[in-house]
Amino acid sequence: MRTSPLRIPLAILAGAIVGCASPGTVQTSDAGVVEMEPALVRRGTADLRLAMRSLWTDHVVWTRQYIVAATAGDGSEQAASRRLLRNQEDIGNAIVPYYGSAAGARLTDLLKQHILIAVDVVSAAKAGDNAKLTDADRRWHDNASEIATFLSGANPHWPRQVLLDMLNEHLTLTTREATSRLQRRWEDEVATYDKVFSQAMSMADALAEGIAKQFPERV
Repeated sequence: MRTSPLRIPLAILAGAIVGCASPGTVQTSDAGVVEMEPALVRRGTADLRLAMRSLWTDHVVWTRQYIVAATAGDGSEQAASRRLLRNQEDIGNAIVPYYGSAAGARLTDLLKQHILIAVDVVSAAKAGDNAKLTDADRRWHDNASEIATFLSGANPHWPRQVLLDMLNEHLTLTTREATSRLQRRWEDEVATYDKVFSQAMSMADALAEGIAKQFPERV
């Protein structure tokens, strides 16, 4: 049985994203150079990975909450969408210590477009409007291409095609999740959400690994 997703307070999350390892012991080499123990380096990488996973856990959890609310039409979808958009700001802010404010703002903008198009996808699917659904799906994949291009340009350890494949898989699974919900195929919906969650954790790990490789001295 899956345990509940770990929630990390924002202040702690920010510290982990910046790559601050916890204080510990040091060792001195024969040359008299003080070196950090490898365990602390691994601990910093683990903190970064955990922080990135927390951000992407929120991403898929609040996407699911929006899908549930929008298909039910109970009026809570606006609150869910606002919370989901805030998550995109959190993800954008997470890269600021490494790539700067402009890059963080650009990623936030691209991710917010991703969410707003997702709203169009769900709305068109619920209305049974195939023309609008096709258009929204095209824009969704174009947006994924922009995100992959932006990220790969920032970090050589994030190959564009690898990122694009992961993002497109995320879109495919999210569409399947929403469709299952709309068609009231509850078992399929639950199974698909499990896949959405696992795939998002793989994306989070890939992003964290790329940062650790590009900035080894800060992780």
